[in-house]
Amino acid sequence: MYNMKMIRKELKDKFIQELTPSERFFFLRIAREAIAQKGYPAVEDLFHYCYFLTLKERLRGISTQGGEGYMRFLLVEGMKDIEDAIKLYEEKLEIKKLSGPDPAGHELLEYLSE
Repeated sequence: MYNMKMIRKELKDKFIQELTPSERFFFLRIAREAIAQKGYPAVEDLFHYCYFLTLKERLRGISTQGGEGYMRFLLVEGMKDIEDAIKLYEEKLEIKKLSGPDPAGHELLEYLSE
């Protein structure tokens, strides 16, 4: 299991700097569901899984605005890369899956919410 204390500052900085307030809310909702319903542990892989799901949601918003040519190509290719990353982290989390919610999950969510 990863040592969350060693990576927390870096992850929290990424969370705050790269995501908008509505994206942070989306991220926290997805993380809460992954911990409580899927039994995923509160580890770095969970952070990246939720981060890429949030980026996928961001790209979905961009793609609904239309776009032609090169922009459309970039959106499609970006979406494929993000979906590959989501799949990778989901597979890692499935291997580490717990029989119930991770008690450390609440601590991680609280820390990111501060």
